[in-house]
Amino acid sequence: MKAAIMQPYFFPYIGYFQLLNAVDTFVVYDDVNFIKKGWINRNNILVNEKPYLFTVALKSASQNKLINEIELDDHSNWRTALLKTIHLAYGKAPFFGQVFPLIRDIIEQKGTNLSEWIVYSLQKISSYLSIETKIIISSEIEKDNSLKGQDKIIEICKKLDATHYINALGGLALYDKSTFSANQMTLQFIQSHPIVYTQFKNAFVPHLSVIDVMMFNAPEKVRQLLDQYELI
Repeated sequence: MKAAIMQPYFFPYIGYFQLLNAVDTFVVYDDVNFIKKGWINRNNILVNEKPYLFTVALKSASQNKLINEIELDDHSNWRTALLKTIHLAYGKAPFFGQVFPLIRDIIEQKGTNLSEWIVYSLQKISSYLSIETKIIISSEIEKDNSLKGQDKIIEICKKLDATHYINALGGLALYDKSTFSANQMTLQFIQSHPIVYTQFKNAFVPHLSVIDVMMFNAPEKVRQLLDQYELI
């Protein structure tokens, strides 16, 4: 069984979904510390031919709190403002009509727990893209939470009876293949191939949120893009 473990990112770039699609079980790593100015509550979309960073408003967010302890700040109008920005940016995109209702459903989803809200978004997007990977939450897995780093990842994989662990390329400096092998697991890293598609008539702007990918590509085409990677 192939497993991956990643922090919950809101409307992440397509590489996140490549990893999710490459495994049998995807663990949303929500019981680790929140990272400010990371990708947990923000990402880029295309506005006026340039990347535009949108941010989900949070209440008393701190790196001293676990991700699943962070709450959305609904005292501001960020939901309405974000939907308006997306509508203006992509109103003329070829798949706006079928993607915007999905985006609106996610953004307007009730509840204020950041982790639960992002898990809901990952499930809805996965369903739209016909990704059948099982999504589970790390805080619901009984494990030794005193463990850190690679040891905790291996512990989670053992609890899942995983035989393969696949990680984003950024984990090359964090995880050791021989250590995983000693624990009867194969460690591999996912390396995305360059992804290019038509965005209106502009020069292509890469590394944007999956929102951008879905607005300009049919689900079938997105699925083809999900397979543009290799394992190393």
